[in-house]
Amino acid sequence: MGRAMVSDLCATGDHDCEQVCLSSPGSYTCACRQGFTLNSDGKTCNACRGSSGSSATDLVFLIDGSKSVRPENFELVKKFINQIVDTLDVSDKLAQVGLVQYSSSVRQEFPLGRFHTKKDIKAAVRNMSYMEKGTMTGAALKYLIDNSFTVSSGARPGAQKVGIVFTDGRSQDYINDAAKKAKELGFKMFAVGVGNAVEDELREIASEPVAEHYFYTADFKTINQIGKRLQNKICVEEDPCACESIVKFQTKVEGLLQALTRKLEAVSKRLAVLENRVV
Repeated sequence: MGRAMVSDLCATGDHDCEQVCLSSPGSYTCACRQGFTLNSDGKTCNACRGSSGSSATDLVFLIDGSKSVRPENFELVKKFINQIVDTLDVSDKLAQVGLVQYSSSVRQEFPLGRFHTKKDIKAAVRNMSYMEKGTMTGAALKYLIDNSFTVSSGARPGAQKVGIVFTDGRSQDYINDAAKKAKELGFKMFAVGVGNAVEDELREIASEPVAEHYFYTADFKTINQIGKRLQNKICVEEDPCACESIVKFQTKVEGLLQALTRKLEAVSKRLAVLENRVV
C-alpha cells in the first residue's frame, strides 16, 4: 500500500516542477499552465510574450503550376493552400501570407502583407490562374530569397520566415545553391511533393530535421492529409506559446487519466488482498 503511494511523486510533492507535475510510474514530468511555456530546464515556466517578437511569421507559398499538375489537380492545390491559411492567425503583428506560382517562369500572385484577413487571402488563392508550362523550382527558390522575403516586398524584420514549396515533378533547373542559401539565411523551409516529385529534391529543400520538413504523397487527392500534418508544424512557428500551452494541457489531461487508472488498479489489488485475508 505504502509503495503504491510513493510511486506517485506528484501526489507526495516529491518533485521540483514550478507549475504542473504529471505522474508516471516512479517518475514525473513537468508542464506549465496555459499562457506559459516550459523552459529548457524542463522544470520552470516562462510567461508567453503574446503577439510580439518571435510569434510574428511571414509565410510564403511557392506553388508548382507546371502542365503536369493538370487543371483539376491545381484546384486541389488551391484547397490545400487555403487549408493551411485557415489555421493561421492573420494580422499585421502575427501571420502574413504571400503566394508565388512558378512554371517555366516565376510569377508573384501577391506579396506579404497585401491582404490582412483570411477571407481576402483565400479569395486571392481561389482566383489564381494556372500557368501550365515547365518546372523551374530553382528559379522559384531564388525568387523567394531575392524578392519575397525582402522588406520592400512586405517582409518584417525579426519575423520568422517560412517557405512552403509545392511541386509535382523533377525540377528542370538547378536547385542546390538556392535551397542551401534559403536555409543559411534562417528561412524555415517545408517541401511538399506529389506524384512524380523527386524525394531527393524535397529533402534538399527541407530544413533540418529533414524528416519533419518534407512530405510526399502519390495522389493529389490525399494532400489534405499533408495539410493536417503541416498545420501543427507551422503553428509552432507562428506562436510557440499558444501551441505549446494546448499541447501541455492535453498532456496534463492524459497524465491525470493515467494517474487515475493506476490508482484504481492499486485499489483493486488492495481489495483483492483484503478479500484473500478474509477468506
